[in-house]
Amino acid sequence: MGDNAEQQHPIGIYLKIWFLLFVLSTLSYLVDYFQVQGLLRWTLIIVFMLLKAGLILSIFMHVNWEKLSLKLLLFVPPIAILILIALMAIEADYTYLNRIDFINPEQ
Repeated sequence: MGDNAEQQHPIGIYLKIWFLLFVLSTLSYLVDYFQVQGLLRWTLIIVFMLLKAGLILSIFMHVNWEKLSLKLLLFVPPIAILILIALMAIEADYTYLNRIDFINPEQ
């Protein structure tokens, strides 16, 4: 019976994660409030967004307590898709630049 009983997680971990989410949301808001511009702005926004998504996934969706096989099932395909998209973007840039060189070789 001990193996089949559902595990109760301490409420303290949820409160800590809520606090961290609040802090990350505040930092994300401060990026806009202080009018950070350019690449730094988008880097900070993406980093805060990914951190918040990771916390929500791992704790509130209980992925942190799942087996490794389920974690791999959830995370390997999106990572593979991102890698393939990056490779296609690199190839597209290469093709585009070669076409420009072929059309206007003098520049």
